[in-house]
Amino acid sequence: MKQPAFYIPHGGGPCFFLNPDGSCPPMWEAMRDFLAGIIPSLPERPRAILILSAHWIAPRFSVLTAPQPDLLFDYYGFPPHTYELRWDAPNDLALAHRAAALLQAAGFETGEDAARGWDHGVFVPMKVAVPGADIPVAQLSLLAPDRGEDFDAALHTRAGQALAPLREEGVLIVGSGMSFHNMRLRDGSALAHAEAFDAALAEAVSDPDPGRRDAALASWADLPMARIAHPPGGEEHLIPLMVAAGAAGGDRGVPVFRDKVIGWTVSAFRFG
Repeated sequence: MKQPAFYIPHGGGPCFFLNPDGSCPPMWEAMRDFLAGIIPSLPERPRAILILSAHWIAPRFSVLTAPQPDLLFDYYGFPPHTYELRWDAPNDLALAHRAAALLQAAGFETGEDAARGWDHGVFVPMKVAVPGADIPVAQLSLLAPDRGEDFDAALHTRAGQALAPLREEGVLIVGSGMSFHNMRLRDGSALAHAEAFDAALAEAVSDPDPGRRDAALASWADLPMARIAHPPGGEEHLIPLMVAAGAAGGDRGVPVFRDKVIGWTVSAFRFG
């Protein structure tokens, strides 16, 4: 059965597991509950998940090829127990190679990385969504921008379009980031700006015309408060949305989660 595509927030560092007993702090409970409900919300359990994280950026679209990736604890200054987390999902190498082949057929160069582990944009939300680590996963990188340039949003949408056939093959496509991500503004002072950007982003994503939707997302920096939400050079947390939207095809995007964390408003979107 055809699977949807999602753009999800992955929180901040190991946020869902910060308490010494591994439990979730109250601020992150709503996001945790949303993530925990993703798999039950699907038409059927996916045969695999293809995930793109804001925390893997490569010179070309690359797939992870370690058979059993370790966890990459790419966060800093958190309690010691958060560096002992486990999430032992198998890497779906066949899916990784299938994704790369689809991208190659669409004219993209691809690469492989056999040394990298699951970064926290993967294992932190997936440890909540798939706690048993019993759905195979493959990870695809984002494409690094040219030096001094912004990420190419339209190009990432085009990559998502190339990956769209995977949805018909029972693969859940997930873009993992944060719809607002400005680490300099964590004191609540940006909340009104975050609300304005979130409303504009939701309107763009929800446009029933996929052409208009993709055009609006390609020019996301023109949305109200966009550069407060994602300062220049820091938009990697938004770009996974473009891949999910590209994979959506004609399926309309709908907001499926909205909450306030760290003084920001953040949202998740589902396509299909």
